Amino acid sequence: MNICVPTGVFQNEITDSSAWESEDLCPSQSWNVSLTEEQVDDLLFGLEQIKHLQIAEINSTNFPIPKCQHLIKEILDELKFGRGFRLMHGFPVKGISNDDIARMYWGFCTHLGNGVTQGGTGTSSYGGLINHITEGKLKPNEGSRKGGLPSAVKFHNDPADTVMLLCVRQAIDSPKSKFVSTSTIHNILNERVPEKMYRLYVGFPQHHQDLQYETESPTTVYPVPIFSQANNLVSSQYNRGRINLAADMSGGMSHEDKNLLDLVDEIAEENGFSFEFQPGDIQFANNYVIWHGREGHTPSKGEHDTRLLMRIWTYVDNFRTLADDEIIRYSCLKYGSRGRYAEDVLKDAGIQTHPRGTNV
Repeated sequence: MNICVPTGVFQNEITDSSAWESEDLCPSQSWNVSLTEEQVDDLLFGLEQIKHLQIAEINSTNFPIPKCQHLIKEILDELKFGRGFRLMHGFPVKGISNDDIARMYWGFCTHLGNGVTQGGTGTSSYGGLINHITEGKLKPNEGSRKGGLPSAVKFHNDPADTVMLLCVRQAIDSPKSKFVSTSTIHNILNERVPEKMYRLYVGFPQHHQDLQYETESPTTVYPVPIFSQANNLVSSQYNRGRINLAADMSGGMSHEDKNLLDLVDEIAEENGFSFEFQPGDIQFANNYVIWHGREGHTPSKGEHDTRLLMRIWTYVDNFRTLADDEIIRYSCLKYGSRGRYAEDVLKDAGIQTHPRGTNV
């Protein structure tokens, strides 16, 4: 493995579109988009063609949705070159079974990238390609990971190129979702504690939350940089919970490191953008420039009012230049049964594989 991390600290201010502040978002609303009636019909028609297929068999070829192609290109361009996120409204969920929602959702996302497994197991995880984020009966077995609980979720990113979250059912008190620009966080840290930046570029080991195979290390082999740079692009990889777990295995975190990460969390909270997230909404985020989180909510009284999201992770061809793909892009995902493509899921099931759909 060619290790070129840590990189030198990017000392200039990041001024591209990824460095946004919450007050920048309210006037334009360009991050908001709603499906048209024609596009919804396109999705529903596509669903009728693939109702007999398993999730892993659905791809951009057998789910063409021509009326959505311009929107899909806009979303992908925003993820790659813009603010790094988009919120889409109006995805059809009302009166549709969870399995058919999942088929349409997966089919839509195959036009954005190559979906990969998340490690969750259970009858509702579709081979790990779509995980339900819920405290209810559909919650997959994800090792020691605690996703879907009512408590607030601190800012973090997921370990694939992109993360998509579809709201199928919201909690009764409708907690807001949150995004924050990691470029803005980097700018603030570089201004306030420039002498500490190198430590963030060196990074920290991350724990695999008991999802690794028995022959694999319980943590990443190398420290994962919270920030790194390549071709003047600063990318991030951050999950405080996983960092803390890995530190506990090696005797704990130093007081200085704890204070530094507390500062990172504090700056993230101060600069986060909160927004409503309702049934039929989909969040799209570039994990290298966006961290996401959520407010806490009241526990459900029963399955009928349990918050239910569907999560998809993708790799996208030619998505972003990184300092070291093996560490930054793969070390937090390609372990255990995570980070595998749909054709791998089909092979495990003894089903003839298909070529991956072509990315936009």
